[in-house]
Amino acid sequence: MTKHARNIPPALGLRANAAQFSLLVAVNALVGGMVGQQQTVLPLLATEEFGLTGFTFIFTYVAAFGVTKAAANYFAGMLSDRYGRKPVLLGGWFFAVPVPLMLIFAPDWGWVIAANVLLGINQGLTWSTTVVMKIDLVGPRQRGLAMGLNEAAGYGAVAVSSLLAGYLAGQYGLRPAPFLLGLSYTALALLLSGLFVRETRGHARLESGTHVPRRDGIHDHLHQDLTGRQILAQASLREPALSSASLAGLVNNLNFGLSWGLFPLLFATAGLPAAQIGLLFALYPGVWGAGQLVTGALSDRIGRKHLITAGMALQAAALAVIAVIAASDGFAGWAAGTVLLGAGTAMVYPTLLAVVGDVAHPAWRGRAVGIYRVWRDLGYAFGAVLGGITADLLGLHAAVWAAAVLSAATAVVVAARMYETLPPRTG
Repeated sequence: MTKHARNIPPALGLRANAAQFSLLVAVNALVGGMVGQQQTVLPLLATEEFGLTGFTFIFTYVAAFGVTKAAANYFAGMLSDRYGRKPVLLGGWFFAVPVPLMLIFAPDWGWVIAANVLLGINQGLTWSTTVVMKIDLVGPRQRGLAMGLNEAAGYGAVAVSSLLAGYLAGQYGLRPAPFLLGLSYTALALLLSGLFVRETRGHARLESGTHVPRRDGIHDHLHQDLTGRQILAQASLREPALSSASLAGLVNNLNFGLSWGLFPLLFATAGLPAAQIGLLFALYPGVWGAGQLVTGALSDRIGRKHLITAGMALQAAALAVIAVIAASDGFAGWAAGTVLLGAGTAMVYPTLLAVVGDVAHPAWRGRAVGIYRVWRDLGYAFGAVLGGITADLLGLHAAVWAAAVLSAATAVVVAARMYETLPPRTG
């Protein structure tokens, strides 16, 4: 990069920042790939190599991942607002370096849990930061599209990596082949993040300097100089749109965390081989990832609230389908259920992030995104605990039904409490 290029002032918009935006999409795909490498394999590793029994105990790695990722999200937001985005992104990738090696050489389940603690830190720091950086770059007009592209890359990579890991496990065994994917992802991400990604905090300052309050006065109570405690209160309880988004995000990831630990075991009860389990599991994040290419941009046109409400309701219906079909061990039915679950998630995921971007002031955007993602990613832990305890007490099918009921209840809360956050069009 020339000195002249470095001195070009920042401009907002997807087209003006196409190169950096595309690079960050690629980086986030590698972030998602780190999760996908293990999703199909670890539940099978728990039962086949470590001889674990008891769903609650098996799901401990999901809970460890969710809690640490949630905490890392908070620090990612705080640190990126204070010190810049790029150092947080790069630091997050250093936490990923030992993860594949720990999974390959793990002598007991404690190593798997420890690896997922590090993976949670990696995911919280890197994914949160790529979200904030993309919102910085595109400005207020294309937030939904930006989040759709970001999440599509991440969860599309989860799907592809889950499929590849299932294939490698079926061909070469559960270890080490599937986890070699993670080693490759980490090396490439460190290279891209260290040498080519540029800081985007200047774009946030630019937007902050030209920020115009909504004419309808909805956000007049949210000022530029909110403290961290005030931001936490607004995003968690007080602000109707932000707090509704936090609840919907938590339940959405509860479904993902439950499916992560439960679906491979549920499918294995029908005697499916690892490759077919990997295919079924890949359908969920695959549809989720691809669907966001449509739903993110759609939310920029028709609004956020109705997509979120309908998406949570569709997730409830999909989980009910999976629970019903599970009783008859039908592969086609399971596939239909996972596709519907992915479609419902695609309607919700980028739209919730766009809501946070709509409401949060650019000066505290990083912290707002971090707090939202704290609540959202605690859903992994809640899903693991709910799924494990319910499955141990009442069976795998009952755990799926419990998630379906929670998803339906969340759709009702969002419909009643959230207002439309898409800024009114001018002109």
